[in-house]
Amino acid sequence: MFAPRVLARSTPRLGLARAPLRRRPYSSESPKLYGAEDNEFNRERARMNEHAAESGEFWRKLCLYVALPCLGLGAINAKLRWDAHWEHQAHEEHVNPRAERPEYPYQNIRTKNFWWGDGDKTAFWNDKTNFHKKDE
Repeated sequence: MFAPRVLARSTPRLGLARAPLRRRPYSSESPKLYGAEDNEFNRERARMNEHAAESGEFWRKLCLYVALPCLGLGAINAKLRWDAHWEHQAHEEHVNPRAERPEYPYQNIRTKNFWWGDGDKTAFWNDKTNFHKKDE
């Protein structure tokens, strides 16, 4: 029993056993199936791996060449519209100043003062867009 064990351990080092069937790990060649490995199950797995590689490459190209340029164009469009909106708001302020705008009873209802700041502005108050006439 000792002799077969020694022989089995030494043959890979000597390169005597199964030299033509041994695979090279991490080789660039596509894996080929030999002997008992060449069955329908392993061929199907190899086809699935090839399909997965092709699908992954398709989605990578789709993201790089379609999605990213669309996101860039969308960002440019949003910036242009943002600038046009604020330009319109500045023009509207000259035509109809805030001091002349009516304040309706449903706007800026205060039953008690807020505990921060001057007590009149909400937590999300924006001086550019929100307006409140205190003197009325």
